[in-house]
Amino acid sequence: MGTPEFAVASLAALVENGYNIVGVITAPDKPKGRGRQLMTSAVKNYALEQKLNILQPTNLKSEKFLAELKGLKADLQIVVAFRMLPEAVWAMPTQGTFNLHGSLLPQYRGAAPINWAIINGESETGVTTFFLQHEIDTGNIILQEKEPISLQDNVGTLYERLMKLGAKTVVKTVQLIEQGNIEPTPQQEANTLKPAPKLFKKTCEINWGQPAKNVYDFIRGLSPYPAAWSILNGSTFKIFDSKMSDKTLAAGKVESDNKTYIRIGCTEGSLLIKELQLQGKKRMKVEDFLRGNNIV
Repeated sequence: MGTPEFAVASLAALVENGYNIVGVITAPDKPKGRGRQLMTSAVKNYALEQKLNILQPTNLKSEKFLAELKGLKADLQIVVAFRMLPEAVWAMPTQGTFNLHGSLLPQYRGAAPINWAIINGESETGVTTFFLQHEIDTGNIILQEKEPISLQDNVGTLYERLMKLGAKTVVKTVQLIEQGNIEPTPQQEANTLKPAPKLFKKTCEINWGQPAKNVYDFIRGLSPYPAAWSILNGSTFKIFDSKMSDKTLAAGKVESDNKTYIRIGCTEGSLLIKELQLQGKKRMKVEDFLRGNNIV
């Protein structure tokens, strides 16, 4: 059960390791763009290539879907970047249902764990497989694998590594379940839990009234998607890449030679903008942007 590219890697790893995939459950096709053409999920595209049995329920509680799911007679269900499941679904297989999550649980429960780990300046994250239960992202842990986060990482680079690590961990988890070698452990509730809520446009607006390092982490934690944004001199920009600078500048103040650099002040230091996108225009390196635009 999965929808985006992140889930394809795990499905492909299972196929390549010879597992019998009796069904692939993914999101319904959705109209997109000006032409409102129906777009299929990344998981569906892969499943079609592999000639796998595909189900696209609109209602996970419908009797029709539950009957179809039961008819598959799956021993095990695997969830990677799908949606919340009702108990009637996750409790169905004899071996249960496990989920792959892009963090070291219990930290970063929620929809955007990779983004929030970078936004919060973490130096390490990872992936977790766990059995589903009623409360979201709280089930007993089967496996965890760690992954370092460098200061140069953004969501794009970390996503790729966690996607591959996750696929290996899913296969390893299935092997353990198959061998009867699992000892799931309850999640240890930490004193401070850092959540990973869904990101909205308002969430992605940059607050320049904080230290440059915090803003730097915020930008890379949203790059390339959904992208941090700010209004600079009356225009809305997405900012994809930046570099920390020690130069002191008033928070939110924009400085530029209109040729080679744009610097924006923070409460501690400032940031040099390296890549940006003016609303309605294409993404550009700062030097290319300044060839045709003055910012101050």
